[in-house]
Amino acid sequence: MNRRIARMVTLALALAAGTLSNGVVVAAAEPVRAIFAGGCFWCVEAAFDAVPGVIATNPGYTGGTVPNPSYEQVSAGGTGHAEAVEVLYDPELTSYRQLLAVFWRNIDPYDAGGQFCDRGNQYRSAIFAVDADQRRLAEESLHSLANSGLLSAPIATKITDAGPFYAAEKYHRDYHLKNPARYKFYRWNCGRDQRLNAVWGKIGKLPFQDL
Repeated sequence: MNRRIARMVTLALALAAGTLSNGVVVAAAEPVRAIFAGGCFWCVEAAFDAVPGVIATNPGYTGGTVPNPSYEQVSAGGTGHAEAVEVLYDPELTSYRQLLAVFWRNIDPYDAGGQFCDRGNQYRSAIFAVDADQRRLAEESLHSLANSGLLSAPIATKITDAGPFYAAEKYHRDYHLKNPARYKFYRWNCGRDQRLNAVWGKIGKLPFQDL
């Protein structure tokens, strides 16, 4: 059973019957939704899949004006959409602030023209807040980083309210698990980890994690 199926089975069981605490059935926490864009959605999905408390991840497209876009349309530019990942998480096991820390450490915050080897607005970094609380926390994280003295240039990443999210084609889902060799080659060839290490390698805990 792969990780996605195991998580979905766990979620279904929890929602149907609650979870056990000291032998007593209690209500399961309702999953919370978050949306992040950080260049290639294969890599963003892999980063969030590794976070304890994340129940499911779904690559897709958001931020644009074209309904139900295809990968070919988005990758060609002109739709306004960005490759993004929808994250469902258990708020009792992780927090939006923790997801923000994962997000920042997996992007180049200085790059306004795309991410790593993927160029164009469709590969921009962005946080799509699904409610006012997420927007507050996202802006708090950005401002704390910008004022921390840890970064060497202005932050290009944008924060915006979430709009419609369109799931990507099935072959993109869990690409890092279904095609590990191709995924690792793409990631290496794109210079993603090299650049992430250059930006974040010497930085410890991010300042907003203690707020």
